[in-house]
Amino acid sequence: MIPVCVTVMLPLAVGSDYTYTLPPALADKVQVGSRVVVQFGPRRYYTGIVTALLDQAPQSDRQLKAVTDVVGTAPIALPAQLKLWWWMSSYYMCHPGEVMKAALPTGLKLESETRLTRDEHFAPDETDITAADRTLLAALDPAKGITLQQLEKKLETRQSLLAPVRRLMRLGAVKVYESLAGGFKPLSETCVRLAPAYADAEALNALFDTLRRSPAQTALLTRYLDLAGVAENEEPFDTTDETALGVTRRALCHDNRTQAALKALIDRGALISYARTVSRLDGQEQAEEGEMPTLSPAQQTAYDSIVQAFASKPVCLLHGVTASGKTEVYIRLIEHVLSRGRQVLYLVPEIALTTQITERLARIFGGRMGVYHSKFPDAERAELWQRQLTDEAFPLILGVRSSLFLPFRNLGLVIVDEEHDASYKQADPAPRYQARDMAIVLAQQYGARVLLGTATPSIETYRHALAGKYGLVCLSERYGGVELPRIEVADVKELRRKRLMSTPFSPRLIEAVREALAQGRQAILFQNRRGWSPVLECQACGWVPRCGKCDVSLTYHQSQGRLVCHYCGSTYDVPRVCPACGGTHLRDMGYGTEKIESEARRIFPEARTARLDLDTTRSRTAYEKVIHSFAEGETNLLIGTQMVTKGLDFGGVTVVGILSADQMLNLPDFRATERAFQMMSQVAGRAGRRDGQGLVVLQTRQAELPAIAQVVQGDYEAMYREQLAEREAFGFPPACRLIAITVKHRDEQVVAHAAEALAQLLRPHFGTHLLGPDRPLISRLQLLYLRKLLLKVDHTLSPAGVRRTLLSARDIVLAQAPYRSVQVVWDVDP
Repeated sequence: MIPVCVTVMLPLAVGSDYTYTLPPALADKVQVGSRVVVQFGPRRYYTGIVTALLDQAPQSDRQLKAVTDVVGTAPIALPAQLKLWWWMSSYYMCHPGEVMKAALPTGLKLESETRLTRDEHFAPDETDITAADRTLLAALDPAKGITLQQLEKKLETRQSLLAPVRRLMRLGAVKVYESLAGGFKPLSETCVRLAPAYADAEALNALFDTLRRSPAQTALLTRYLDLAGVAENEEPFDTTDETALGVTRRALCHDNRTQAALKALIDRGALISYARTVSRLDGQEQAEEGEMPTLSPAQQTAYDSIVQAFASKPVCLLHGVTASGKTEVYIRLIEHVLSRGRQVLYLVPEIALTTQITERLARIFGGRMGVYHSKFPDAERAELWQRQLTDEAFPLILGVRSSLFLPFRNLGLVIVDEEHDASYKQADPAPRYQARDMAIVLAQQYGARVLLGTATPSIETYRHALAGKYGLVCLSERYGGVELPRIEVADVKELRRKRLMSTPFSPRLIEAVREALAQGRQAILFQNRRGWSPVLECQACGWVPRCGKCDVSLTYHQSQGRLVCHYCGSTYDVPRVCPACGGTHLRDMGYGTEKIESEARRIFPEARTARLDLDTTRSRTAYEKVIHSFAEGETNLLIGTQMVTKGLDFGGVTVVGILSADQMLNLPDFRATERAFQMMSQVAGRAGRRDGQGLVVLQTRQAELPAIAQVVQGDYEAMYREQLAEREAFGFPPACRLIAITVKHRDEQVVAHAAEALAQLLRPHFGTHLLGPDRPLISRLQLLYLRKLLLKVDHTLSPAGVRRTLLSARDIVLAQAPYRSVQVVWDVDP
């Protein structure tokens, strides 16, 4: 079949696939999964992915646009990936293009950008343009275009230049055109080799004779021969191989003098310079493989039980207590699958966790493992993506939730470590997917198995396991017979009443940390709030600074000397006086990790402290530095947010302090108790993982709550039974499914009326199962007002039917003139 048209998926939140004609010259270059450049709209160009080849044009009244070009020679997406993307767009109620945009690294999805140039023939009248216009025009080059963002940066202005640029366009002073931005390019390095004319020893000796008056060139040529491994009186050059005996320019030259000598040898024709493509993944490819770990009897039993469970069930839950050695069981399973020629995907919830687990797996699997997450440069991720499409694909991939989108040809096992973790849920932008659930869907496509591992399973997962839908394997003893940590509760309310606690740390916690440090051990302090203080308040009138774009108070960051909105990222100067009453006394209330770190340094001057939160780990190397430093004992007191709870393995930690359990327990969320139990149990599990029982000091103002007793006793079963009964009584997952609906608009009245109109259309279909619309706790984000509806979907209802009803109601509302600019956001399984 010779295709005449193709359907193309575009990385945009628009419709479904679009049809384009295919010029005959491109017909033999296109396959399903190929990237093509197409025009969309009046001027813009995008790189789309071909989803189908058509041997005839569809019946249409509109003139079809033609494919402009084909990018690359091989498909960039496999049919199985496209199938998964379509499934995700349907289930999570978003556009396929939004899934494609989330899936592909930036370097693989090119799109045109609008560039500006100055019309050199423009002759302005003095009345036409202002002095500011002349400055703007002077910054433009008639020959070389510049984007609007680059122009604003060049002129060092914070104001948008869109309006003056448009006016100058109308006057004919500025021209615009579309340019396709450069995408992923293979990495290359400059190498040199000996010219074929000097392939034999006689010619090479004659060359050295001519260089007697050039000692620098002689030394450089000698150095080249040494690096190339050419022995004396040996035929040094294979003329059939153009890159034989190549040496990198970087290895050969180390200063300006050697650079000049190299240039002279190249000009003389003695050496030839050429570019060689190199891999950005060399660090991942060159690791050496080590020996497999020896399993304890309990681990071996768990391993055998998992293999047996996989014989009858595609999904198995490994419920193992903290420090029970689940990773060693994973390693054995990985080797089992790799030895059969199949691929493994190992998912972890946080990039911080990949730092430690990468080292452990690399010691075993060496160059067979690739690592994929957003802290790697985009070019490196694009190269790994393309490598996975070749015969040299990594058989083992370690990564975070985005790794699900990588191309796999023969997937055999997916491991979801810490499956309960909330980080597996994508919040924004679309697709708002749950990676744990998508891992199961992905595995079904390949006939692969899924292992869910955790010490504190999500209630939904545990219910499936008890019901027999998933296999269930328990690993109830710590590796080496180490006891679970002892948890002591410090009643902050009582300590404050008795004036025994004037710092963020209870007397018992201070005593325990000092004792651990004195013994050369380590401690962790867990505070799930970053910054210095979550609130600044005027002592006179109670005024609190709030974000101008969001309905939230600002967090004070002392390291930046700024107030920061943790929702939109806006920063503000710290006010010197209260704008409400003119008072000059502003006090910081509450504790963030910055203030905890400062207090810890004051109270424990002997400690070598470090902080692990979003502010200290913005880069990949920052993550690695903090974790490596603590693991090696260079620091001995670690203060952190929930990052410290996620499966990190530190052998020297004997004391853990949970500074404020109430923050987690008092959230307005039906999962608050479950999440608090999981987080506190996980951070408690960092203590006493090697020798001797660890100690956890849990500080709370609500010591009488059942959840606190359940954490102290490590009684997951009690928490599960209590929460399941409560959710079944009030109709929350797993008793039903949820779809959260958010309506957004810049005008508060418009969003309120639109949300009510949507609710009126849906209520006849869902009755009391539709809650809202309500004003959420945070009712304004990034200049948009919000209204929330919550739909409880009974398991007996057809998911496809529910989606059709919701989308139909949305379309009816948005078709009305007042609501055309309203946004409706669906969050399935929030």
